[in-house]
Amino acid sequence: MRVIDSDGKQLGVLPTQEAIRIAEQKELDLVEVAPTATPPVCRVMDYGKYRYEQTKREHEAHKKQHAGKLKEIRIRPVIEHHDYLVKLEQAKEFLEKKDKVKLSMFFRGREILHRDAGMELLNKFVVDLADFGAVESPPKTLGKLVLVTLGPISKHSMKKQKDESTSESGGQGKV
Repeated sequence: MRVIDSDGKQLGVLPTQEAIRIAEQKELDLVEVAPTATPPVCRVMDYGKYRYEQTKREHEAHKKQHAGKLKEIRIRPVIEHHDYLVKLEQAKEFLEKKDKVKLSMFFRGREILHRDAGMELLNKFVVDLADFGAVESPPKTLGKLVLVTLGPISKHSMKKQKDESTSESGGQGKV
């Protein structure tokens, strides 16, 4: 097997017993790094320290990831303007924090007869949030409930959209 020292120097191809003896002399472990290679590659290292550093790196990687949570905002077809603005601000905050937003509108009693007014309100909500989020799933009607899911827009895609809109207008400024 090919043996690599704890300093990173290659010791060459050695028999297994010789590699184990070298690891024991240094009071370290002999760890097989690449078993599929020909010949297999082993490294002399402190395996406990190696595992500790590896889990620490994995923990740091997970810490930097943001698993966009799904936040729900419930509205009714009969909503006052100020309440609408409060719900809109909540949705903006969620989308800015890179969370998904599920808008759910519940119809009570005879409100279901005016479903078109409720759909207009949902569409207005989506249009008002267009700068912060994009529709991931179009409105779905489930009995007395209508659902729309919005996902956050990344800065990269916002820049791309602005570039596309300027190229569509011809990119001409004032003359």
